[in-house]
Amino acid sequence: MTSTDVTEEAEGSGPGGYAAARLRLLTEGARSGPPRRRALAGLTDDWLAGLFGAGTGGQAGVSLVAVGGYGRGELSPRSDLDLLLLHDGRDDKAVAALADRLWYPVWDLGLDLDHSVRTPQQARKTAGEDLKVHLGLLDARHLAGDLGLTAALRTAVLADWRNQAPKRLPELRDLCAERAERQGELQFLLEPDLKEARGGLRDATALRAVAASWLADAPREGLAEARRRLLDVRDALHLATGRATDRLALQEQDQVAAELGLLDADALLRQVYEAARVISYAGDVTWREVGRVLRSRSVRPRLRAMMNGGKPVGERSPLAEGVVEQDGEVVLARAARPERDPVLPLRAAAAAAQAGLPLSLHAVRRLAATARPLPTPWPAEAREQLVTLLGSGRPTVQVWEALEAEGLVTRLLPDWERVRCRPQRNAVHLWTVDRHLIETAVRAAGFARRVHRPDLLLVAALLHDIGKGWPGDHSVAGETIARDVATRIGFDRADAAVLATLVRHHLLLVETATRRDLDDPATVRAVAEAVGTEHTLELLHALTEADALATGPAAWSSWRGSLVADLVKRVAGVLAGDPPAEPAAAAPTAEQERLAVEAFRTGGPVLALRAQTEPPADAAPAPSSADGSEPLGVELLIAVPDQAGVLPAVAGVLAMHRLTVRTAELRSLPLPDGVDGSVLLLDWRVAAQYGSLPQAARLRADLVRALDGSLDIAGRLAERDAAHPRRRGVEPPPPRVTVAPAASRLATVIEVRAQDAPGLLFRLGRALEAAGVRVRSAHVSTLGANAVDAFYVTRGEGVPLPREDAASVARELEESLRA
Repeated sequence: MTSTDVTEEAEGSGPGGYAAARLRLLTEGARSGPPRRRALAGLTDDWLAGLFGAGTGGQAGVSLVAVGGYGRGELSPRSDLDLLLLHDGRDDKAVAALADRLWYPVWDLGLDLDHSVRTPQQARKTAGEDLKVHLGLLDARHLAGDLGLTAALRTAVLADWRNQAPKRLPELRDLCAERAERQGELQFLLEPDLKEARGGLRDATALRAVAASWLADAPREGLAEARRRLLDVRDALHLATGRATDRLALQEQDQVAAELGLLDADALLRQVYEAARVISYAGDVTWREVGRVLRSRSVRPRLRAMMNGGKPVGERSPLAEGVVEQDGEVVLARAARPERDPVLPLRAAAAAAQAGLPLSLHAVRRLAATARPLPTPWPAEAREQLVTLLGSGRPTVQVWEALEAEGLVTRLLPDWERVRCRPQRNAVHLWTVDRHLIETAVRAAGFARRVHRPDLLLVAALLHDIGKGWPGDHSVAGETIARDVATRIGFDRADAAVLATLVRHHLLLVETATRRDLDDPATVRAVAEAVGTEHTLELLHALTEADALATGPAAWSSWRGSLVADLVKRVAGVLAGDPPAEPAAAAPTAEQERLAVEAFRTGGPVLALRAQTEPPADAAPAPSSADGSEPLGVELLIAVPDQAGVLPAVAGVLAMHRLTVRTAELRSLPLPDGVDGSVLLLDWRVAAQYGSLPQAARLRADLVRALDGSLDIAGRLAERDAAHPRRRGVEPPPPRVTVAPAASRLATVIEVRAQDAPGLLFRLGRALEAAGVRVRSAHVSTLGANAVDAFYVTRGEGVPLPREDAASVARELEESLRA
């Protein structure tokens, strides 16, 4: 059925005919994108015009006008209708009756309606008071009635907009900035708002308004296509959900991708991110130009010259060979010849970042169009300019985005294409893969004075996740890519090997520090063998912190920083020739001995809580970014007569009191001479999820009940979960339990990766007790919604488990978590 057929079906048949024609149009498989939006707008135009004609009775001086998105003809399946009933004010009663005849049929069909009834004077006055109304009227489109009335309003509103532009554009810029602060950046969000987030449809509309002011214009290349792509995604989202929503929720992404014929949700997000990036960059360029124009209009020439340090307006200040500053931007010198100077793009970018200035749009486009490719390997100057760019701190981001927008980054580093706009489906990550790499370089720039080779640190930061564009372990794939890239950009073989090692092991320190027993010599030796040299260890330490800080707040803390620093100190000693000491049974402190004797005397648990806000005196110093005031947790010491069920009992009580466990160590403590028996000593580090810590007496009372079986921990946790059900979301991946090979000579290390949830450690403790193994220590790590825990377990006599038994225990744990 053609659009003409659909329109004819709707004509003369009232709301029912329009509804049927609308439904048929939305369910046509062959029609989508701009053709469907135009057809839907045309169908709606004809229906509303029919309602208008039937209701006017020949009344003059009134017209029906579409505004906003409907005025632009951008009707998605569930879009609301923005309508203005415009009249000359001669017969208010007749206009009110006409409004009822128009609005009620729309409501009867269940369509959302944003409506107003105004005279031209009222419309202009409201627009002058409300920026959003003014923006909607800029897209006013005549539907029916007095065409002259509509045309006169359009002309007046546009003239008002241009006359008021010096006032209105800063107001619009602030509105966009406030919305971006509230909604975030579309190009990085896992569940983005296609309309409200920065780089979304509202920003694209704002750029149209700027262009209408005649003060500035947005870069047009790719902008219309980016807008079309976001509208197509919104259409598919409306059809998939049956709702008027702009939020691309996780649970709908696969269905929306299928509606658009895309491979999967990742392909969908990448298209959305690419479109948002185009709009965001166009906004940056446009608002910068608006600011420049408004400044030039508001400041007199002599005063402007004084503000520029006495330099005449338009004077160019040299920054580097072929690169100058002009009017607050970095541009190419008149004598610059990009076609003869292949290093010029990197030199201009480095100069801009060092000066903290943006690269002008004209300069970037000229470089993209005319610059020659760099030879392989790169000349030394090109490599130095890349390092300078990466080491410039926060200004690196906007300069890199400018290069990215014109395709210069992938021309310089072809491997970048696979990580460009690639989503990271992990709530811990704030950024896409490519932006995370740049953010890591920004963080690494702050550590340049901590390392002997800052150039290697910065390039490693840029490349550490480059393997995420390939299947398999991204660290393994990244090692090969990093070696190739390092050779291509001119590093010698030794430096390329260091870069490859840094990329391969960029997660080694933090994973080892948070999941392994640092007192176990095997742990320290394994890290030393992987790293190889003290200089590489130094670089890896800085890269680890930069990577975590660039990931998000959940990835780094003073606690993690102190653990990593402790590991680095131990590994540095091994690399310097001092082998790690074999662990000896630590003598109990006076407090531990006192607790043990009291537990034996009373036959029940005793405990002590002690806050700790900094590492012990003998620990390595925390990294420089660690906030010394951030609590590292509270030390919880528990002594209890040796018996079964201690681990799940303690974990369950702590879960009931909403305490997060960071580390957990259990050992059997012999009693002083003359006293027969032994006591279990638990030395745990805990932190309150929120609020204050519970009193030690309450913890002890609950622990007594848990150990004697009178406290139903499982039931209490289940009741709490039932009272506060979790929101529906994406089904998490299944848990995975593995045995870490050769991780320790003293115990078997079992690793658990699962969705974090209250009581998880309690469930694991019960499963380990049921498996008949003894837990020597536990290393608990939570990243966002993911728990990654490691348990050092032994047989009852304190020796590691045979391989078959260890595999069996791992299977039992995994089954218990799946149940």
